Amino acid sequence: MTSDQVRQAFLHFFEEKGHKVIASSSLIPRSDPTLLLTSAGMVPFKPYFLGEEVPPSPRLASCQKCFRTTDIESVGDAGHLTFFEMLGNFSVGDYFKKEAIAWAWEFVTQRLKLSPERLWITIFLDDDEPFGYWREVGVPEERILRFGEEDNFWGPAGDSGPCGPCSEIHYDFGEEVGCGKPSCRPNCDCGRFSEIWNLVFTQYNQDIKGKRTPLPKPNIDTGMGLERTVAAVNNKPSVYETDLFVPLIQKISALAGRKYGKDDETDNAMRVIAEHSRGIAFLIADGVIPDRAERGSVLRRLLRRAQYHGETLAPNKPFLTEVAKATIELMGHVYPELKQRRSFMLELIEKEVAGFAETLNTGLELLNGVMEKAGGKGKKEISGADAFRLHDTFGFQIELTQEIAADRGFSVDLKGFEREMEKQKERARAAQPFEAIPTGVPGHLTLQPAPKIHFTGYDDFECKTTIVDIWVGSRPTDYKRKKTLQEGQEASVILETTPFYAEMGGQVGDTGYIQSPSGKFLVTNTMSIPPYFYVHQGKVVEGSLSAGDEVEAIVDEERRLDIARNHTATHLLQFALRQVLGEDVWQRGSLVMAERFSFDFSYLKALTKKQIADVNAIVNEKIRQNLKVEAEEIPYEKAKEEGAIALFDEKYGDVVRVVRIGKPRVSAELCGGTHVSATGEIGLFHIISEGSIGAGLRRIEAVTGRGAEKYFGERVSDSEQKASSLVGELERERKQRRSLERELARKTAESLIPQAEVIKGVTVLVAKIPSSRLEILREMSDLLRDRLKSAIVVLGTVYEDKPAFLAAVTPDLVKKGYDAGKIVKQVAGVTGGGGGGKPGLAQAGGRDKEKLGEALKLVKSLV
Repeated sequence: MTSDQVRQAFLHFFEEKGHKVIASSSLIPRSDPTLLLTSAGMVPFKPYFLGEEVPPSPRLASCQKCFRTTDIESVGDAGHLTFFEMLGNFSVGDYFKKEAIAWAWEFVTQRLKLSPERLWITIFLDDDEPFGYWREVGVPEERILRFGEEDNFWGPAGDSGPCGPCSEIHYDFGEEVGCGKPSCRPNCDCGRFSEIWNLVFTQYNQDIKGKRTPLPKPNIDTGMGLERTVAAVNNKPSVYETDLFVPLIQKISALAGRKYGKDDETDNAMRVIAEHSRGIAFLIADGVIPDRAERGSVLRRLLRRAQYHGETLAPNKPFLTEVAKATIELMGHVYPELKQRRSFMLELIEKEVAGFAETLNTGLELLNGVMEKAGGKGKKEISGADAFRLHDTFGFQIELTQEIAADRGFSVDLKGFEREMEKQKERARAAQPFEAIPTGVPGHLTLQPAPKIHFTGYDDFECKTTIVDIWVGSRPTDYKRKKTLQEGQEASVILETTPFYAEMGGQVGDTGYIQSPSGKFLVTNTMSIPPYFYVHQGKVVEGSLSAGDEVEAIVDEERRLDIARNHTATHLLQFALRQVLGEDVWQRGSLVMAERFSFDFSYLKALTKKQIADVNAIVNEKIRQNLKVEAEEIPYEKAKEEGAIALFDEKYGDVVRVVRIGKPRVSAELCGGTHVSATGEIGLFHIISEGSIGAGLRRIEAVTGRGAEKYFGERVSDSEQKASSLVGELERERKQRRSLERELARKTAESLIPQAEVIKGVTVLVAKIPSSRLEILREMSDLLRDRLKSAIVVLGTVYEDKPAFLAAVTPDLVKKGYDAGKIVKQVAGVTGGGGGGKPGLAQAGGRDKEKLGEALKLVKSLV
């Protein structure tokens, strides 16, 4: 059987047994911060086992991509792997040991046709249940062995989580393989026995201190390594002899001009290159980029170890890129992300290889010199200082130095190396004066029962709600509960229902007010603390507020709309970047503020001036088209099927929110943020900077709407100061500014047209405009009257800190008795002002800018 046949047979078998087949998750864990990489098939299901989330079915099955860093140094022998596929069936409080054992035996003997005489079973020392169930399916007593906790108790995937005793199925390759000792049994590391399936009976949850408590319902978590199983099915003692590796080994052999199987040193190097190149491809496909820390460090370690072995096998050969291509060809039909990121992956590998090649030979010469010098003195140890120099100057990770040294019989002073690393960290800390603020809420503040916060901010800027709780303290870990707040006190307020968007997904939190007849609370930030808290931070500016008070929550609408313009612009920006640079561009992060936004994306080169100009042009074109922006909650799998773009490193539930732009669709992204209703509301988009923030990562900063207006205004202001002695130049700058104002006004006016309403047969458009001169308002009203043909238009703005209004009535409505002068006079009166003019066009001013919105609401009733 081929690997494809084994994989499909497993999933089909458990589908027949009532299991829901779940697609593989990313190698970057979405639900477990204690894990560097997804290391077992159960990792994506951990929230189900802990009762934190409801599974789509109590019976699940998957073929999960996995990566374990503990075996990197061992890769090169006949069996160890870093990347592997884990077949698994899972029960979340449904069936338990009896069914898991019966189905496992049925699958390996009837579907895979493995000979029962070649199968051995191991069980936990004092777990008698599995023994009886294995006997029931026909396993002889003498082939059921008991082992202790080290071999047959499965710990959590990470520092904490579900765990329990396990039972394993081992395949016997025969006495001709392995040590040949009469005592040879499963768990002997000679290679004769291969563990192909581990059935974990998840009965406990282990906390970070190692304490185990029974789970509310026991679960089943099984793991069958695909590579080992394919080897057993085809009776191949080494996974490198299966169809998952043979094409890769053949590619390496052809490049090196050397045959596999002729000598151990060559075979070891070929296996390292094949295995690591496969792992490299999958890591990059899932969004990992080479770096000095965490996941990026693991990827770089694989790249450099494989490159080193490639140089020892045949210098200057493109082993890593060619084997990556072969991996894509071999497995792209199962994991389409390999094909999707092909060009980016190959370019990134080439860049990393080229970068390390420059220092590899120099570093090897230094290392050889160090060993010769130490050997001349009768020493067989490389000092920590020399190891650190190789690491810091030549990019030799300590593991690579250890491996090269060990081949020559040398050790490395690891303690000395760690001392040098700590000195470097201290130097870095000294250069960073800011202290990291911890997050998370202490257990004593947990509310029981946990409230489900209802967010209304997608549709409303204000709502009536109740204060659930009040916390005081400078940071989350210091919070203490308080019943009442007095004027001047700072605190964090929890509401039952809120229109305030909490900082998440790169979008900053909302600001505004929480008020009641007894007091007013200024919200300066809104943050989310998992699993269910929306925290409104700020202080009481009037009176007092207490837990249990009924209040009104009011978001700063103007600021929120600025943020929404920027957020929708990030979606258009990603579309434009993929149009200009190619489909390998993926968003890697963002910071969406009111004033501007930054957008991080994967790309290996600096953008040219033309590329930046093209991106600018595409985004502004989509803004001018005034495309509709819609959001919908749909199943995650459906969103993936329709091609919605997801963010790397982000965890998504079974139901996701998809934000779509345009019909036909221009953009579809999984996004929980706030957006404009049509792209025309953005007004104007402009890129202000583009640069590198790390290997393979770029950042664009941009402005929209009022932020763009301010940006261009500041540029004009700077130009005016520099050209104060040149009257002619000054006049040109002023004209440019006016032109920009008019262009912004035109775009803003066009975006307002869909907001017009019909009241008793009369078209009415009322709008609040970003700070503008009355001259600009007149130009906007002219455009709106021209476009709407028959209408009453009333525009309001705050200019030089005072409200201003302009009303316009088309001639046909003037004849019917509508008078712009009378309308604007009454509207301005709400703000303590007055004004007037002709029936067709009139203007007015006021005193109280806070009543601008209330004044504009009067227009409809007047009409």
